[in-house]
Parts: sequence; structure tokens; C-alpha cells
Amino acid sequence: MEGKPISISFLFTLSSIFLSLLAISVSSTSPQYQTLVLNSLPNSQPQSLSWATEDFEAQLSGDGSNPDPDYTLSVQLHHVDLVSPSSFNATPHTLFKLRLQRDAARAKALSDLAAANITVGRRGGGHHVVGGRDFSSSVTSGLAQGSGEYFTRLGVGTPPKYAYMVLDTGSDVVWIQCSPCKKCYTQSDPVFDPTKSSSFLGVSCGSPLCRRLDSPGCNRKKCLYQVSYGDGSFTVGDFSTETLTFRKTRVNNVALGCGHDNEGLFVGAAGLLGLGRGRLSFPTQAGRRFGRKFSYCLVDRSASSRPSYIVFGESTVSRTAVFTPLVTNPKLDTFYYVELTGISVGGTRVPSIRPSLFKLDAAGDGGVIVDSGTSVTRLTRPAYVALRDAFRIGAANLKRAPDFSLFDTCFDLSGKTEVKVPTVVLHFKGADVSLPASNYLIPVDSDGTFCFAFAGTMSGLSIIGNIQQQGFRVVFDLAGSRLGFAPRGCA
Repeated sequence: MEGKPISISFLFTLSSIFLSLLAISVSSTSPQYQTLVLNSLPNSQPQSLSWATEDFEAQLSGDGSNPDPDYTLSVQLHHVDLVSPSSFNATPHTLFKLRLQRDAARAKALSDLAAANITVGRRGGGHHVVGGRDFSSSVTSGLAQGSGEYFTRLGVGTPPKYAYMVLDTGSDVVWIQCSPCKKCYTQSDPVFDPTKSSSFLGVSCGSPLCRRLDSPGCNRKKCLYQVSYGDGSFTVGDFSTETLTFRKTRVNNVALGCGHDNEGLFVGAAGLLGLGRGRLSFPTQAGRRFGRKFSYCLVDRSASSRPSYIVFGESTVSRTAVFTPLVTNPKLDTFYYVELTGISVGGTRVPSIRPSLFKLDAAGDGGVIVDSGTSVTRLTRPAYVALRDAFRIGAANLKRAPDFSLFDTCFDLSGKTEVKVPTVVLHFKGADVSLPASNYLIPVDSDGTFCFAFAGTMSGLSIIGNIQQQGFRVVFDLAGSRLGFAPRGCA
């Protein structure tokens, strides 16, 4: 009699195992897809730049953060295409090709900087070497060569003189071109004249502020700064403090490089607002004013005419955001490092994309950063190949097209209005970020060619670019040492 219950139990166990295997089998053969509505690059030229004067806070009310105008600074962001001389009379197709060229220079510059293990923001030698209250502002998407993709308009000095400034999460020093110019590149506004500002104040060589520079210099007891970028661009001049005005919000005593010799690939904008993690970046300097928090939401310029925004302050933290801890690189304190643990395609993790491929080692090599100035996400070569191959399998029903620039997985989707594509999810420590289809399959011409918007790199540094960030409110919470992603954050 005892054999019977054992037999039933055994059969029940077998059936449970069978059902589990069946469920796994069904799930493995039923990948997850989402719909991509197809919008090729337009044939017409991009719209000219117009600066919105409406209430920024009202436009931000839909992002879940409900910023209070008394405690939040919000300014528009715009793309560098709108101020770059090379953009005038250029077709969208030409602009896109130029964007990819600049993007390659940007990615190489960041990788070279990381590989050099330069400690940004730490005390340097005695000679320069070429090498709270919240507030918000609107962001413009721009392609300043080698230095960033987006810029905003702000006032410098007293009374404020308004100019376009590139916003860059990959650098720290705030600087602007100043007269008299030894050499200045062409910009959209008159060059800033510090002698006409009552709030401009030079910094002495022996001051603690001067010693914060990587490589401070000294001339007639005046502190000199120099910042060089990986593409060969550089800016040199007097280090000072000055008042910056974001619409009606004034931020006093901001450490500012007043550049008299500015050479290289800078385009259109008057200077740069460094948003990195270092001691001289704007978020660090103005930290007490807005709780050491800021966020931006970048709108897809090819699909929407709405402006992008950057917001500073406590209200920048959206309730819908998922957060991952920021990782500290002791060799390089500028970049926003995060821990990427894997990637899923079609609802299934790609087995060969392991955390070890993105590990930041003790020497400061490797790792993953989130960057506003890089367009296309770069992954270490083994991770990219695995991701690409998984996506190709999931998109096997789509007609392939020839490679385009750095993209080796392209599709001919001409004649179609929408297609189903495998889902892509980035798995960060503590945060899974599901990308909209338009963030990884993008138009590259006006004829219906779309490409998988990731690329491989032989560098150890992986970069999450702004194409993959589009539509998310990306939250930089320096006080909490975390970085967040809020989907549909630009509404």
C-alpha cells in the first residue's frame, strides 16, 4: 500500500518538471516585441533657432516632478545644429553624417581621457599645460564638435550679456570666450567683455580656488587656466568668478574661465557649462543652491518640435524614476560612472553579456559612463557583438540594408509605416531601463533606411549616449550618489 502514494508523488513531480520546461520553452520561443512607428529623416532643412519665452515650469508640469518656480531653475536646451555655421543650408542627411563624425571625435576624446587616468579636479602643478534654491533652464540639442551635443542660453556678468553655452556632463570647468582675443572662434553672439561687468573678479595665484585647477598657471599674480580636449581643442585665459543668470535666477561667484585663446573644433556657442562630478563643475559649485541635483530630458529632434529642458533643484527628482548607484573612479572624478550588469533582447538576457565586460577596475580602467555629449552608445566590442547578433536574430524578418557609417546593422524599411522589433532593456544595478524602439532603431536617411543605434569600441570604456537617453528624464542626484531614469519624462 505504501508504493501507491510514492508513485503518485513521483508522477506529480515529473509533471511539474515537464510543465516548467514547457513554460521555459514557450517563453524562449516567444520573444518580446514592440512597435516602431517609422519616421525617416525629413527632406527639408531644420527649423531655425527661436528661444522660447513662455513659462518653462508650466511645460515641465507633466514630468512627474511638478517644479516650484520659487525653488526650481529650468532652462531650454537646443541642438548645436541650430547655431553651427556648417548647419546652414545643410540637408538633414548631411547634418546626420556630420553628427556621426563629431560623435566619433567625442567618443575617442572621452576614451583617451579615461585611458590616461587623469585625475580631473585635483590639484595640479604650477604651470598650465595644454592637455538651497532650485532653478531650471531649457536645453538645446547641439553638436559642438568634440565638446557636447546640447547648449542653453544664459546671461554672463552684470548686467547680464546673454550667450549660448554648451552643456557637457563630460567636463568640469565653466568657461566663455573673452575679449581681448588672442584667438577666438566664430560664435553667434558678441564676445564677452569682462571690463564691462561689475561682478567680474579675477582670482589670485595663491587662492584655494586657483589650486583646484588641474594645471594652474600664473601671470602677474593672476591665476590662469587651460583646458584641453581629446580632439585637440583647447581654451586658455584668466580664471575668475562671475555671476551667471538663468532667465531671472542669478547665481553669484561662479568660478569661470575667461578664455582669450580658444582654438579647435568649438562651433557657434560662446563657451561651455561643465556639468561633471569634479570640484569646479557648475553642479558642484552651485550645489548648496539646488541640493546638488539636476536632470535633463532630451527630445528626439527628428520626431518632435518640443524643446528639451534641464532642471536644477530638489524637484528635479521624478517620482517615476528608477535609480542606480553612481560609481566612483578614484582616477577620474569628472565622469558619471554606473554599473551595467547586462542587456536583454526580446525579453531574454543575452548570456554572453556579463557584468565583467563593464567592470571598473582598481586602476580606473573600464567601466560605463552616462554622457550627454555622446550620441551613439558605445559598448566594449564583445558586448556589442553579442547584443548586435541577438538583435539580428530577433529582427530576421526585416529586410537588411548596407552598412551606414559606424552602423553595421541596417534595414530597408521603405514603404512601411510601422514594424515590430525586439525589445531592448539595459540592466543597471538596481534599475532596469526599457528603451523605446525609436531609441535604438533610428533613421539615417529620407529613403527608409534605419540602423541599430549601438556601436562597438576597442576602448575599455563604455558610454551610454544621448540617443538611448531620449525621452527619459535623466536625474543626476549627486547628494544621493545615484543616477535615475524616468520614462516619458519630457511630457
